[in-house]
Amino acid sequence: MNISCLQENLAKGLSTVNRAVSPRSTLPVLGNVLLAVENGRLKLSATNLEIVITCWIGATVNEAGTTTVPARTFSELVNTFPQERVDLSLNKTTETLHVSCGRTQANVKGIDANEFPVIPDPDHENRIRMEPAVLKRVISQVAFAAATDDSRPSLTGVLTSFEGNRISMAATDGFRLSVRSAHIAGYVEKPFSVIVPARALNEVARIISDDLEAVYISMPAGRNQIIFDMDNVLLVSQLIDGKFPDYAPIIPSTHSTRTILNTAEFTKACRTADIFARESSNTARVAVEPGDGLSPAYATIAANSKETGDNVAQIDATVEGMPIEIAFNVKFMADALSVIDTPQVALETTSPNEPGVLKPVGDNDYIHIIMPMNFNR
Repeated sequence: MNISCLQENLAKGLSTVNRAVSPRSTLPVLGNVLLAVENGRLKLSATNLEIVITCWIGATVNEAGTTTVPARTFSELVNTFPQERVDLSLNKTTETLHVSCGRTQANVKGIDANEFPVIPDPDHENRIRMEPAVLKRVISQVAFAAATDDSRPSLTGVLTSFEGNRISMAATDGFRLSVRSAHIAGYVEKPFSVIVPARALNEVARIISDDLEAVYISMPAGRNQIIFDMDNVLLVSQLIDGKFPDYAPIIPSTHSTRTILNTAEFTKACRTADIFARESSNTARVAVEPGDGLSPAYATIAANSKETGDNVAQIDATVEGMPIEIAFNVKFMADALSVIDTPQVALETTSPNEPGVLKPVGDNDYIHIIMPMNFNR
């Protein structure tokens, strides 16, 4: 291997793939990043055996070759370089990568690329095209609700379903549920669903850039993998085996009170309440009062702590139905509100013991369910 590339491009590429590096693996090569010359470009790849991230950057190739080098060491080295040309040359006998930039030179000990896991190729025949901004929005509104506890692996994933010209994603940790649907280009003849790790989807959303034209999704037969092809970046993730819970019965079909609130004001009130709710399982009370001929409708968000103190915030509202007071995990409420991008949000409630439903006003493709909490906490 003997190639040259720009420091800025190399640093950016390493930053992208290093998020898949396995920091504590028993296999030393999984702590490395793969460097390979492919079609006149430099390919960078890293994996933890659950996720593979690969990217390609422009390079001047004098001699092809491949190796793996410690991801952290190589990245830290490249980040110290000025924004100039970086020259890479490999001594295959000693598996040492000579790196030079400006007046700085270094030698990095590597591991033979044959020990690195095989990187899957995408399926160019059977793939689904999505607008990057749409996919990023769907992921951001759903993946945060997935569980982080591995005791129920299926809940750490996002149920991703394709049918006709629609995609839907759903995630739940048992206390909240987010469901979002969106349009896709093309048409899926046979509906299917898979469980994609939430972490993988969050990485996809992070990689998507404003200038990306399309994301292509494919699931090669027999691999139990999903591949996201994003121009010069490829992310491959293992799918989660198991059964995702049937969430349809959880979604309330009716409500007794519908409260329309300013999204920004409601979010701010919840974040303020969370300051005082942290010591009481993040519990805060939401009370809704319909208006009458003399006074307008409003909602109050209140929290208290024996150690810290208490607060009450009142915000304007439009209320249809009966007065209600219900307790929620206010952190969960704020999480959901932070991904709602409409000016107004509707909170639909039935009783203090039944779930609340958040819906963006004017957007029928998103719904968030949040379980109530006990007033006595």
